[in-house]
Amino acid sequence: MATMDDIARELGITKGTVSKALSGAEDVSETTRKAVVEKAVELGYSRISRTQERPRLALFILNMSYDKPDDFGYDMVVGFRKMAEPAGYEVVIVPLTTQMQLETQYDEFMLRENFRGAFFLGMTLTDPWMKLFETCRTPTVLYDNHVPGNPNVAYVAADNTEGMCLAVAHLKSLGHKRIGYLSSALGSYVYRQRYAAFFQALRENGMDDRQTLAGSALQTPVCLQSHLPRLIKEGCTAIMCSHDLLASSLMLHCWELGLHVPQDISVVGYDDIPMASYTSPKLTTVRQNRTELGKSGFYALKSLMDGVPISTFLLHPQLIERDSTAPAPDKPAKLPELEDAAGSAAAAKP
Repeated sequence: MATMDDIARELGITKGTVSKALSGAEDVSETTRKAVVEKAVELGYSRISRTQERPRLALFILNMSYDKPDDFGYDMVVGFRKMAEPAGYEVVIVPLTTQMQLETQYDEFMLRENFRGAFFLGMTLTDPWMKLFETCRTPTVLYDNHVPGNPNVAYVAADNTEGMCLAVAHLKSLGHKRIGYLSSALGSYVYRQRYAAFFQALRENGMDDRQTLAGSALQTPVCLQSHLPRLIKEGCTAIMCSHDLLASSLMLHCWELGLHVPQDISVVGYDDIPMASYTSPKLTTVRQNRTELGKSGFYALKSLMDGVPISTFLLHPQLIERDSTAPAPDKPAKLPELEDAAGSAAAAKP
């Protein structure tokens, strides 16, 4: 394990300066502090004391619930801990905020808190640390986010391309000839990837792949109200959604419009969250095994810590067929004509 003497020798400075830089002393310049931190990470320096029994791993979580078994991140946390803790690591869950990312540099935080590596859940493309991952020296694994070019960073996910192919092929086998796609805003890597994978699946299955067959929006009500009527008018008999919560809201919105799922229109979700088997009708979806994803996060992180520059770790998804998909109707559905309440009331007057 590298020492402060090693860092000082590499940089041509005193051990005292190294100590001050690592402790955040104010009389050390930002340039020197940054150089010391980068060299410390590069050499594998750790501030773990001799009495500390287990090396620490950080499990950063933001934009994702994880406390209860029904929460999306719960199984991933369990899977990661199942592999890391028996291997001798202490896993520390770190709730991450934007403010925290703005206040400190990633490598510096990891060194200061004695973390050997990290697994991230819930990051978006706009998070401040995403830019730092391009050059960071700390072994880092990202779930559903890909940072190319840095041998210290790996990407773990279920194979979204394969998942979309499974869903589209299923709908095609039921006789659907035109499939629409609804997504949350394309501000995350995973939603962009699923969007592109959907159109790739359409092309591979020889189906209509016009860009007008898709719509996205930040807020679910806006997405449904803006794009669902258009997709129905386009003749879509099935709708693929970027995630299960959107698919569940879509089915409720169809009911409100007088459309029946799956008789008038089939719906497919993505992720197979626990509620997917309790919706009405039960939701056909693409499952990603979140416990195995958590385990894979540790496998990838251990590889990076052992000097193996693993890049991408993809798991096979599984199509879960339930009640929200059925053979395509003979004719595409039409939106029921909404009665003008004011006109109706006026006509009813004597």
